[in-house]
Amino acid sequence: MSRRELAERMGSSQATVADIERNEALGTVQLDTLRRAAEAMDCQVVYALIPTSSLDVMVANQARRKAAAHLRSVGHQGRLEDQELDEVTAARDLEAFAGDLVDRRGLWSEEQ
Repeated sequence: MSRRELAERMGSSQATVADIERNEALGTVQLDTLRRAAEAMDCQVVYALIPTSSLDVMVANQARRKAAAHLRSVGHQGRLEDQELDEVTAARDLEAFAGDLVDRRGLWSEEQ
């Protein structure tokens, strides 16, 4: 469909259609504008957020990050008291604590 044809269907100017095309290419097109253009072409806009990994993996990784941040501060205190954990025990404790965090509220907050 040409710009002229789309502009006619949208009830706008060819310059507006050119602006829409440019904004789409730049990633700055507004959804309502894109929806109007889609309707003029007998189409619909489908807006979706698609995770890059499974939700289970995302949650487990976030729980590990939060657990690691918390355990770093605890580990620092242990080093000050000469009670540092060996790597195997530290890894086991990290996984156990992360597992406990998975179902808690606030997993995605910035707080520890």
